[in-house]
Parts: sequence; structure tokens; C-alpha cells
Amino acid sequence: MRIARALVDGSPRIVITDAGQSRLAPESHPDDALAALESGRSGASADWSVVDLGDLELLAPVAGTGKIIAVGLNYVDHTAETGFTQPERPLTFAKYATSITGPTADVVVPDHLTQGVDFESELALVIGRRCGGETPATLDDVAAYTVANDVSARDVQFGDVQWTRGKSFDTFTPLGPELVTPDEFGDPAGHRIYAEVDGELLQEDDTAEMIFDVPTILAFVSDGVTLEPGDLILTGTPAGAGAFRTPPRYLQHDEVVTAGVEGIGELRNRFVHRSRLTA
Repeated sequence: MRIARALVDGSPRIVITDAGQSRLAPESHPDDALAALESGRSGASADWSVVDLGDLELLAPVAGTGKIIAVGLNYVDHTAETGFTQPERPLTFAKYATSITGPTADVVVPDHLTQGVDFESELALVIGRRCGGETPATLDDVAAYTVANDVSARDVQFGDVQWTRGKSFDTFTPLGPELVTPDEFGDPAGHRIYAEVDGELLQEDDTAEMIFDVPTILAFVSDGVTLEPGDLILTGTPAGAGAFRTPPRYLQHDEVVTAGVEGIGELRNRFVHRSRLTA
């Protein structure tokens, strides 16, 4: 089963796709993708209208996220291209929830602060229930999988000597296009992950090539930390990001990044400089 959020007549609405058919929730249905997942296939009852998902403006599939926990240097080839030593345990950092944007929304670059904006296609996990703290989380605590682009202002990221601000500007976490339930997505290892810039393939790998697999990441990030429904975990990016190319390939105004994971779908976001919008 898949869950999306769409903007319909100015309001967010839930869309459930099951067995190849998409149904739009009535206006009275709460804007809560996790609740729709919990209700399961029975949630799309007779008062849900059949729609073509391709005709809808999709929003980020989760709203009200509390925490975004991201993992760095988690693919062998990506770690090698950065010149960093392969970590002995997951390297984690946080992103602000206000950085989340939709799967086709513009990413607005604060170009008065950065000239080094980069892309990172990632598999993201959505936590479905309160877990962690005293007992580490497991795959059973994952409600769904989706795609994220961990947009990074590299000059800010490395200039600050910590990663949070340079990865957390508004719109710097495109997410979607849908939530895919674990029964449909299957084993989180073994899925093609990729990114293109204006149609040029720059990242391509397999999620099986993670240094730390999804169960290991879940156990690590939740040991002593309580995870709440809707929290996001980004699992790292493969080789090919722009900062580590020769010469570096930073994103320019009006370029489009397509980030995808096999079995989920694609994000397609145009990058625009803020100064161009206000000129």
C-alpha cells in the first residue's frame, strides 16, 4: 500500500493507492498519513473518490515531523570519494523539520549564504510508533519508506565544522512522492538508488551497499533516544554527489534534480536562487 498527500482546492488531502487504484480521502478525513497507514486498506471506503495520482499536486507525504536523523558516510564508494575514513559506527546528524518540502516543489537556495549547493539521494524511513529509549528500535517500528534528497550547502556545512545548518535551510529536504509500506517495499536492501541533474545520471548504487544496514541504523539511533511516530531517518547517500567530483558539480539556478529509489518513486525538484525570485 502507498500513501500520499496532495493539495486539492487549497487543502492537503490523503490519497491511498492499493492494487493499482488511487483513492482520494473526503475533506473530513484528517491530514494524517500515518493514521491512514494504521487504518490499512479498509481506510479507503466508499466515500473516497477514485483519482489519477498523476493529475494531483503532491505534497511531502508526512506532516508534523518531530525529528529528522540523518546518517553520513554510509556507502562504501561515497566514503572513499570524500577522503574520510570509513566510520566504525553510524555517523549521525540532525536536520530541522522545517527543511521538508514536497516531491515536485522548488528548492529555494539562499544564495547570499551559499554557492555550493549539492544533492544526495537517500532512502528514508518513517517511524510508525513510539519506540527506542530503553529498547532499541527494529524494522517492526518502521511504518513506511520514502525517498529524500539531503540537500547540502557544502560551503556552509564544512565552514561551520558541523553539518546541521548547511543541511537545514528551508526546502532542503524534498520528500516523497509517497509512503510505501514495508510489505510492499520488501527488504530495504537490494533497491537501486540514483540521482540525475538535468537528465544526467550522477549517482547510482544499490541500498545493499550501505556500510550500516537499516536494522543497524535503527538500533543505533534509538539507543537512549525515544523515536516518535512520524520521525524520519535518512540512511545515507551513494557516491557521485557534486562536491566530490573533479571539478565539483554544484547546482546552478534552474537546474532540476531527480532523486529516486526503486520500489518507491522519484522526487523531481527545480533549484532556484532566492535572489532571482526577488530581483
